[in-house]
Amino acid sequence: MNYKLGTYAVAAMMAASPVMADLVFPSLSYRTGPYAAGGIPFADGYADYFTLLNERDGGIGGVETRVLECETGYNTEKGVECYEATKGEGSLVYQPLSTGITYQLIPKTTADGIPMHTMGYGRTSAANGSVFSHTFNYPANYWNGASGAINYLMSQGDIAGKKIALVYHNSAYGKEPIRTLEELSEKHGFELMLVAVDHPGQEQKSQWLQIRRERPDNVIMYGWGVMNQVAIQEAANIRYPMENFIGIWWSGSENDVLPAGDAANGYKALTFHGVGSDFPVFDDIQEHVVDKGLAAGAGDQIGTVLYNRGLYAAMLAAEAAKTAQEIHGEAEITPAMMRDGMEALEITEAKMTELGLPGFGPSFSVSCENHGGPGLIGMTQWDASAGTWSLISDFSETDMEVIQPLIDEDSASYASENNIEAGC
Repeated sequence: MNYKLGTYAVAAMMAASPVMADLVFPSLSYRTGPYAAGGIPFADGYADYFTLLNERDGGIGGVETRVLECETGYNTEKGVECYEATKGEGSLVYQPLSTGITYQLIPKTTADGIPMHTMGYGRTSAANGSVFSHTFNYPANYWNGASGAINYLMSQGDIAGKKIALVYHNSAYGKEPIRTLEELSEKHGFELMLVAVDHPGQEQKSQWLQIRRERPDNVIMYGWGVMNQVAIQEAANIRYPMENFIGIWWSGSENDVLPAGDAANGYKALTFHGVGSDFPVFDDIQEHVVDKGLAAGAGDQIGTVLYNRGLYAAMLAAEAAKTAQEIHGEAEITPAMMRDGMEALEITEAKMTELGLPGFGPSFSVSCENHGGPGLIGMTQWDASAGTWSLISDFSETDMEVIQPLIDEDSASYASENNIEAGC
């Protein structure tokens, strides 16, 4: 079952009915607002995977799943309201799809004993599970992304003495990679140029005039929603070479490149998972979900970047739930049990193949010390004529010699500020 409810409708439902004996996976979605184009396919992929498990497998471990969707509009205050309205439903894990909401929910979920998965976003130092006991950000984070971009550029040639610009959403999200890139610029001898874009990013002419004037050798972008579309179009307007333009994974969907047409050809984006629909699981979704009229959306987003990411998030949640069931010998797990399952999660290629996703993402395991996974990053590129993304590199290691000390420093600061005694 998939519910799409506003905050107050959720609260009313909770007051009127008893808690159901099922596995509840809340979805803090945003199908409205300036970032809806990205929020919709993610929410669809997330919901459709759990529907698939119900229809094909009878749920997880014999217990049906229920996706409880609450609209946030990518608004932090609404996101917190959704959390408060749904946490009493037996919600097993929150995936807010917003760095702003994540920062607000870290202390709340920890106090309430409910795990949170911020896959590829949120507070990067939450990778330190000895401090952030209930927050997980496997298999990769924003600092891995920054390092992955630099590693890719170094694989293409010497970057010493070159100028690299960061065009970033002027928010907690967009600022995440700055410290990492500053450290990497010192290590590798490139000049870092910072270019902020205010929310929602519809006006960027001055920023791209600055880029035309200062002529950076490469541009890395941490954007979201309409900001990405505008940036790619403005880059095309000043004839900036698309092959030198790299987006983080939230700046690398079909929504971002299609508006620019052929001008977006060659644009690149980082990723931590596969692209396209050439995986057996999508045949199952077509048969068990779409053809039965049970799809969360119109069924036309399957195989797109953000649909795939929502599906991947759901798959990782489901596998953590299975792990929790095995650990505790209990099918109807609690949020505390779910946390244990997430911390003991192991994803192998054999398991991915069994799930119908061979080669879709790197193998990894989670531990108390490492809630962030291996941080392996791949590169994709847009082919405008084919209308497809292609993976053009392997999933490769990032520079943990730079990243780990930053994680340690930031998490230690958080522990000190919040009187947390770190330990596993």
